Amino acid sequence: MALTLRSGYLEMLRTCWRLQARHVKIPVLNQMGRLIKITQFWLMFPSSYVPPTSLSRPPWPEVSYISSDEEERQHKVVLENVNTLLAKEDYGRLFAVVHFASRQWKVTNEDLILIENHIDAECGDRIRLEKVLLVGGEEFTLIGRPLLGRNLVRVEATVIEKTESWPKVHMRFWKRHRYQKKRIIVQPQTVLRINTIEVAPRLT
Repeated sequence: MALTLRSGYLEMLRTCWRLQARHVKIPVLNQMGRLIKITQFWLMFPSSYVPPTSLSRPPWPEVSYISSDEEERQHKVVLENVNTLLAKEDYGRLFAVVHFASRQWKVTNEDLILIENHIDAECGDRIRLEKVLLVGGEEFTLIGRPLLGRNLVRVEATVIEKTESWPKVHMRFWKRHRYQKKRIIVQPQTVLRINTIEVAPRLT
């Protein structure tokens, strides 16, 4: 009974805080649950008090901002660790995100990509994919803003095949209107094989 009354009092106090109530009346009951008296007291809150709600206090933790000196120190530590991995060539299998033919491709060594277009290169030619957005290994990832420099990463590919897609039939038909149109779509295609993904031996 005492626990129930105590929890009820606490809930009433929380409600008063949310409603910004100043004057509170609390009933006092005996062990049999009968009313003995009503106790009155005043709740004093500072003028800057804001009740803790989902609007005043978001559910996610507050973001702690670091100083510029601390950020510079962390940047030097990360750069040194990445340079150590690059010097030892202990970064595992590299992958990259390249922008080619109006699309983004996540590729690694010996991958095949199919492009829905013809490019100005013959079968067997070796080309370089210059728009590299991201490159990474097992322990690090380099992200461009928006692109990585040409002297930092090099992605090369070979043109394997230039062909056409299967015929696709596009049919338009309106019943009871004698309207019928048939269109056959054949899309040119190019197959590329990713040969190498290379990263500069040291970052600056």
